Amino acid sequence: MRTSVFLYPWDVVGDPDAAARVADLGVRQVTLAAAYHSTRALTPRHPARRIVTAEHAAVLYPPDPKRWAGRELRPYPQSWVAADDPYAQAARALTAAGLQVHTWVVLAHNSRLGAEHPGTSVVNAYGDRYPWAPCIARPEVRAYLIDLAAEAAVRDGAGGTELESCGWYGFAHLHAHDKTTGVGLGDAAQYLMSLCFCSACRTGYAGQGLDADALAAAVRRALEPCWAGSGSAEAGWAAVRELLGADLADATLRWRGTVARTLQEAAVAAVRAAAEPGFQVLLHADPAPYRTGANTGVDPGHILSVADGVVLPCTGADAAREAVLGPFAGREGVLAANFCVVTGMGGSPAALERDAAHAASLGANQLRLYHAGLASDPDLAAVAGALARLDR
Repeated sequence: MRTSVFLYPWDVVGDPDAAARVADLGVRQVTLAAAYHSTRALTPRHPARRIVTAEHAAVLYPPDPKRWAGRELRPYPQSWVAADDPYAQAARALTAAGLQVHTWVVLAHNSRLGAEHPGTSVVNAYGDRYPWAPCIARPEVRAYLIDLAAEAAVRDGAGGTELESCGWYGFAHLHAHDKTTGVGLGDAAQYLMSLCFCSACRTGYAGQGLDADALAAAVRRALEPCWAGSGSAEAGWAAVRELLGADLADATLRWRGTVARTLQEAAVAAVRAAAEPGFQVLLHADPAPYRTGANTGVDPGHILSVADGVVLPCTGADAAREAVLGPFAGREGVLAANFCVVTGMGGSPAALERDAAHAASLGANQLRLYHAGLASDPDLAAVAGALARLDR
């Protein structure tokens, strides 16, 4: 199976051995970040540094001033890699090592955008804003994300792109010094805490025959057992319907589903309009349409009629892989099983050969490995061994 590893440009820029080291893993492709959220990242093999602090969401190339002239919402350039165009510099080194390069573009996840433009953020049923989560129902946010997708995805020499967070973001967020786990929130409560009540979403709920104030009150009532420590930990859409009530839950999903699907259609169309024929467009996805986050919830049949395929989270037990890959069974398109191979982040590189074979038996036809720049030397050795055996 074609295998691609994720990398940041700073893993390569300033390290003359990085590209060859990645090629030696036995992969043919790199998914290289072109637009990414804030992070603090280890660089365990870089000759000049050990930590990169990306202070805010940014593009890792110079944004086109003509595209963004006069616009309130625009991408932020990076300042933590000493290069004018770190994406291009890294891509050239990787290409010279015989690797194909695809772009990695994070869309609806941007804390700086929400801090500087609070009206763009998701607002929960209690009136709290989530600055990391732009509301994709807002016209100005959609216009920004669609243009960002087209610009960041189609970089010189790239053969395709992977769009992450191309849909709803919500409550869950890998936030610095996070203090949100004192009360356990199950799958259903996470959905309710991710419902947006900004002005655009209030209008959208009205279009479904809902009163937004009454809906917010119902959400708060449904969440009361969670705050008292007696909330349900059950997962699945049935749990959401039980918690909120079937009619209300279904109406919210109709609104949010329409918003997400039309954004995905528009973003993919914009990328294809900017790219040469044959440019591959994949989305990081979850087959449960109500899910939020980096792997945004999608309808499997719909998304494969829009994009060339999906990248699916497959780290963990067999049952988790079956739940993610099962809804895509028998469908045409790229089904890339994404495995974390960083032991310190919960990955299992020693089990990669076995887990990849299991994913292939469920229909996966490509692999994605997260993350070649963050993994330890023993983790990378395990990856190289697994890929060599899988290619036999």
